[in-house]
Amino acid sequence: MRPETKAELIAVGSLDIEPSLLGKITVPTAGPGAGKTAFFFHSGNQRVRLALNKDSPLKAVADGDDIVIMRDGKEIARGEIEEELIHCPDQAYINMTERCIFDCKFCPVPKLNGKVKTIEEVVDLIGEANATGKMKAISITSGVDESVEKELERALEVVHAVKKYGVPIGVAVYPTPDSNMLLKEAGADEIKYNVETMDRELYKKVCPGQDMEEILQALKGAVEVFGKNKVCANFIIGLGETDETVEKGIRELISIGVVPILRPASMHPLREGEVFIERPSKERLLKLTRLLRKILDENGLRADVFKTMCLPCTGCDMNPHTDLCEDED
Repeated sequence: MRPETKAELIAVGSLDIEPSLLGKITVPTAGPGAGKTAFFFHSGNQRVRLALNKDSPLKAVADGDDIVIMRDGKEIARGEIEEELIHCPDQAYINMTERCIFDCKFCPVPKLNGKVKTIEEVVDLIGEANATGKMKAISITSGVDESVEKELERALEVVHAVKKYGVPIGVAVYPTPDSNMLLKEAGADEIKYNVETMDRELYKKVCPGQDMEEILQALKGAVEVFGKNKVCANFIIGLGETDETVEKGIRELISIGVVPILRPASMHPLREGEVFIERPSKERLLKLTRLLRKILDENGLRADVFKTMCLPCTGCDMNPHTDLCEDED
C-alpha cells in the first residue's frame, strides 16, 4: 500500500467483509474502539486495523488467497487478513482492567463496565502466547478500577512475573509520582502515558478528573528514566482541535523526548451526544503525519524503533517512519 491508500483505509476505519474470511480475531476492550469487532489487514509491509461494518463504503472480497478491498467498485488494496496473537500480531497486548473510574468523553470503557482480569489470568494468557513461538513483545495496558495506584501495583506484578520470557515489555497505565522508577525496576522497557489531546481547554472538557500537567511531568520523567525512543503517548485527532494546536502539541511532546502517536478519533454509540468527534480525513492524516515525521527527524527521535505497544503494530495509526515513503524525507 502507498501512504495515501493506508490513510484512506484509516480515515474510513471500517470494512464490509464476510466474517468467515476473518479467522481468529478479538474484540478490543480498551480505548475508543472498545466493544467493536475489528481485524488486521496486511498488504506489503503495512497493516491496518479495521472495524467490521456492513455499512462501510469499503467492501472486501476474496480473490484466491488474496483479500481485495474495493471502493465504488474499484480495487484500492490487495493483501491478507493477519492473525492476531493477543489483540495484535506478534504481541501479547493485554488490557488488565476493562473498566475505568475516569469518564473521558470519547471512551466507551466507563460505560461498558467490563471485566477485571486477575493477575493469574493475565500471566496465563501471556504464557499461552509465548507457547505459540510467535510472541515478540508483551504490552500491558489498563483502565482504572479503584485507583491508579492499585492498577500500577497490578502492572508491576505482571511485569515481574513475565520478564522471564526475555522479550521487550511495554506498559501503558495512568502515571503515579513513582511509577517510572517502579516500572523500570520491575523490568519494563517502554512506557506510554496518553495525553489524549494537547488542546488544554479541550482536555478539561473531554478528560474531566485528569491532570494534563501531571501526565506531561510523568512523561518527561519517563524519558529521563527509560531513555530516548522509549516513551510515547497517544494523541487523539478529531476532537475539535485545530492543526495549529496539533503542531504546537507535537512540538511540546517532542521537546521533552516523547514520541506522539496520532490516533484518529472514533465515535462510539455509547458516547453519542457527549462529545464532538470528526474522524480525520485522508488528507488531514497525511498532512499531520508528514509534519510529525519532520519534527521527529529534526529532534533525532524515531517512531520505528519501538518494540512494544502501538508504534510497532501500526494498525490503528500512520507511523511516520514506516508508513510514509522514503522519498518523503
